[in-house]
Amino acid sequence: MNLFVLGATGHTGTHIVDIALSRSHNVTAFVRSPQKIAQRDPRLKIVKGDPLSVQQLAKEIAGHDAVLSALGVRPPQAFRPHSVVGECAASTVAAMTQTGVKRIVLVSAAVLFPEKGISFAFFRWLLKHISRDLETAEGIVRSTPFEWTIVRPPRLTNSTDAKFRIVRDALPPKGSVASFRAVAAFMVDVVEQRSHFRELVGLAR
Repeated sequence: MNLFVLGATGHTGTHIVDIALSRSHNVTAFVRSPQKIAQRDPRLKIVKGDPLSVQQLAKEIAGHDAVLSALGVRPPQAFRPHSVVGECAASTVAAMTQTGVKRIVLVSAAVLFPEKGISFAFFRWLLKHISRDLETAEGIVRSTPFEWTIVRPPRLTNSTDAKFRIVRDALPPKGSVASFRAVAAFMVDVVEQRSHFRELVGLAR
């Protein structure tokens, strides 16, 4: 398959590229800073571009089977008002509409689930700006006629353990953590298996 990856230099995105290549997929990594990608593979195409540019995205997305978006905002900007992921979701959807690509998998966050408890309330407060941005991005993607999947993991770690549990529209019971690699594996899985169309999925270890 031909996979288009946004956020390929981030924690989850790096694993998406690695897993997709290990499964013999062709990967286009659309990034602002190509020099951050050290990996080289005949099936890997690294493209420098602005994820806010519909024109640039449309040019590169054409001909791909799916878009996998692992875009996010890092501290300290993450803890300030921002709208980066939502704006990128809008440009990506516009580019997909232009090119006829119908499949998109988006990483969001478990804090958007209506879970109860002190821990969830704390993280919902701490990540309020991230949550607002991701909620906007989700809304943009969910309003399309595309074959979308949105995955909401909890706190993410650098563990190499790629095991995960999933539940539709909720976080798996006692699901407080997951690895970046597990999220990446799930994203590649659902594209390969053509599963979880138009579903919001909670994922945890």
